[in-house]
Amino acid sequence: MEQLMNYPLLIGIITVACLWATARLGAELRRRMKPLDESHDEEYRTVLGATLTLVGLLIGFSFSMAISRYDVRKDYEEEEANAIGTEYLRAELLADPVRTRVQTELVQYLDLRIMRYEAHASVNSAELMSNTAKMQEQMWNEVKDAATARTDPVVATVVTGMNDVINRQGYTQAARWNRIPLPAWGLMACISLFCCFLIGFDEKRPRNYQLLIIPLAIAVSFLLIADIDSPQGGLIRVAPQNLIALADSLKPK
Repeated sequence: MEQLMNYPLLIGIITVACLWATARLGAELRRRMKPLDESHDEEYRTVLGATLTLVGLLIGFSFSMAISRYDVRKDYEEEEANAIGTEYLRAELLADPVRTRVQTELVQYLDLRIMRYEAHASVNSAELMSNTAKMQEQMWNEVKDAATARTDPVVATVVTGMNDVINRQGYTQAARWNRIPLPAWGLMACISLFCCFLIGFDEKRPRNYQLLIIPLAIAVSFLLIADIDSPQGGLIRVAPQNLIALADSLKPK
């Protein structure tokens, strides 16, 4: 189920099909029942209006949750680029050949991070993550050995900068995992199904296009929320523009 949430378009198609089928089911059940009197119809429309309002509120809250998580991922991308750029400058304080090795490794690490941002959810990124972890360990060992050989505040700033580089990657990954919980999606889906059933049941002489309007609107909303909430699966993704700009600035002139 978690993998399905990385394919917003598929979620939209499944949603509109299920909701439309549920509306048709409600309409068919209404057709086979005896007519209700006007007092029951009025009470029924009150329940339908309340249910539609609840669906709208849930969609609005979920959209707000997705936007806030998207903004956090953007902020961490900027912070990660700043941490790598700062550490690259601090590496100038080291003596050769350690300085050259650390700066070269930082450039290679930067390329790995850009590839991670640009990788789609359908691509197996296990090897990429493994290479990233190895590069982090290699860079940390370089500055650790330098700090062991030369214990002074200058080298301490380099060690602190490398620690920030590694920490920012962890924060970024944590932000990727922080998504709308599956139970919240399940609640929205259940209430939407119930709502569409009521809409179909309310139509005395239903037409297909009438029963499709609300399911289509809900499906588009679900698609947009899933797209924003998916770090790698949708069209609306955090572009590594700060990382790319940093990589361009570090290229030999």
